Amino acid sequence: MWKPRLIESARMKYLGIVEALEADIRSGRVSRGDRLPPQRAIAEALGVDLTTVTRAFNEARRRGIVEAQAGRGTFIRETLDGEPGAPVQPLIDLSMNIPPQPPAANLKRIFPQGIADILGGPRGLLSLHYQESNGAEADRQAAANWLSHRIEGVSADRVVLAGGAQSALFAVCDLLLARGDVIAAGAVTYPGLKAVAAQQGIVVEPLAMDGEGIIPDAFERACREKTPKALYLVPTIDNPTTATLPEERRRALAALARKHGIAIVEDDPYTPLRPERLVAMGELASSITWHIATLSKCATPALRVAYVVAPSASQALRLAGVLRATILMAPPLMSALASRWIGDGTLEGITDAIRAENVERQKLASSIFGDTAFAADPHGHHLWLHLPDHWRAADFAEHADRAGVSIVPSSIFATTAYPREAVRISLGVAPDRGALEDALTLLSSLLAQPSLTSRAVV
Repeated sequence: MWKPRLIESARMKYLGIVEALEADIRSGRVSRGDRLPPQRAIAEALGVDLTTVTRAFNEARRRGIVEAQAGRGTFIRETLDGEPGAPVQPLIDLSMNIPPQPPAANLKRIFPQGIADILGGPRGLLSLHYQESNGAEADRQAAANWLSHRIEGVSADRVVLAGGAQSALFAVCDLLLARGDVIAAGAVTYPGLKAVAAQQGIVVEPLAMDGEGIIPDAFERACREKTPKALYLVPTIDNPTTATLPEERRRALAALARKHGIAIVEDDPYTPLRPERLVAMGELASSITWHIATLSKCATPALRVAYVVAPSASQALRLAGVLRATILMAPPLMSALASRWIGDGTLEGITDAIRAENVERQKLASSIFGDTAFAADPHGHHLWLHLPDHWRAADFAEHADRAGVSIVPSSIFATTAYPREAVRISLGVAPDRGALEDALTLLSSLLAQPSLTSRAVV
């Protein structure tokens, strides 16, 4: 069995693992057909996160070095890519939560055409220049027009452009919180917030959740006992639980935040996918809410454009100062393209096509999983699969990966020590419904198998 190691000079740790494995195959330290140690054992041996090893396994499979055999493990391939008779074993990635790209969206055509139209205009080359850190005035106005459907009365002077929602979240937290401060969030939450908290030394206080999202009583208790400076939430089609906060609960959380003087960070990428209007926290509590909206989930992450609605124009300028020191500005050409798509209705057409495709993919998932317990929104592109008692989420995700399907266990989202045993399955990244059906069928079959991980009985 391969003795795990990594090449320290590699660009990324996971690549160092793959390169070390390749080198050991070439040198004969490991032989064709040898079984690799379990991912968890490799992570412990190398002192790295399990997710790093998972990425390494995915990359090794992509390069044609290894193959997974359901129920047995991962093995060095007898015939490597480029050699006669090498089979093709593509990994089906259901781990990245990105929207599908249905033919009706026609992104292959409208993307280059939109860029060409912008650059061909009389002032098109200005989109290749440096711009203000809060965004060009025309782009902020376009954003305000788009956001007015969810937040009444939003003005362009309160809008700040960022290079994606993650950079926006980092900047907002940097502005509002100091090292050691507490931010309240769901018991499972977006991993991007956990990454920001770890980087900035912020403490994440977990809040109990149910099928409708964060429970107001849990937030009130945290306000009394932990004195958080901010509340973070994904109010619509929560990532990962898919819960959508009903209006009554939104109003309760807003009232509590106002009572205790707590800022609200509203991360709201999925609202455009819902056909009905839901009042945003940015409207219910505009004076304390930082509303983050992105085009990554309702169009494409390739745009790298997000909009932040600050509580006031002066606070928007303060946020722009943080962005100036980190990303300098949102990408001007992509910002101009987003504004163009907002203005001519293209963005709405893309979102409609994605929403319709999501509905069909959710129907497919429901037909395959049947009576298996899972949470989903019919218009979203992920689901939250609750595992039977005999499976731990990390083990299930590892065995799924060995079988050729990549998913994300609940530990990645957890802000508590013992999260619910569940996995997030993203339906959008599969290239078509056929590939998605194959992957979901494999997962459904794996669910019925007994866990292959031995545990001590205590």
